Amino acid sequence: MSATLLYIEDDREIGEFVSGHLEDRGYVVKWLRSGERALDEAPNCDLVILDVMLPGLDGFTVGQRLKKSLPALPILLLSARTAIDDKLQGLQFADDYVTKPFHPDELTARIEVLLRRSGSAAPECLVVKHLLIYERENRIVNQDTGEEVGLTGKQFHIFHYLLRHLNQIMTKEQIYEAVWGEPYLDGDKTLMVHIRYLREKIEREPAAPEIIETVRGIGYRVRA
Repeated sequence: MSATLLYIEDDREIGEFVSGHLEDRGYVVKWLRSGERALDEAPNCDLVILDVMLPGLDGFTVGQRLKKSLPALPILLLSARTAIDDKLQGLQFADDYVTKPFHPDELTARIEVLLRRSGSAAPECLVVKHLLIYERENRIVNQDTGEEVGLTGKQFHIFHYLLRHLNQIMTKEQIYEAVWGEPYLDGDKTLMVHIRYLREKIEREPAAPEIIETVRGIGYRVRA
């Protein structure tokens, strides 16, 4: 299962860019615009990415409280402050300190290092029934046949979205809006058609699916 990251950043443009990049890399991202609910959300996350300059409680205060409450939870600080005193203050409780501006690939690499250290890194290969799913390579292999499963762009994004929320029931509205980027209209059959074609490619018996479960009246779920 993908690691879940708690991302605390008040700047909307930066937040959308970073969270989108991390989601594209297969992470589940919970994005907060302030640190007020950090202690409520953190216990269900594998790592915290914390901006220093926040409204209300600053990142140093939020980070210190998180580390006191959850000492094993890795914390990565993001800050435009480059002074050595700021870095030393941050590293008294944080596990890494990245200065802005930063390249998103560097951020991803640092996250992976911290997750490996804490034992929370996502597995190289996710096994779901007869499928081997290599998320980093965007590749799916059918163990029964040894062949690679070829999906269209929309099929891949639907499946990837459900995998990021493994074992969770996702509504039709949530899936459609995440994949198509526009509001879902009640009665629209587009998602249902894509799910049907997706099942034909990944299920042993598309008429009796084992991987993508229909939750009647709500949406769909992929079970581990």
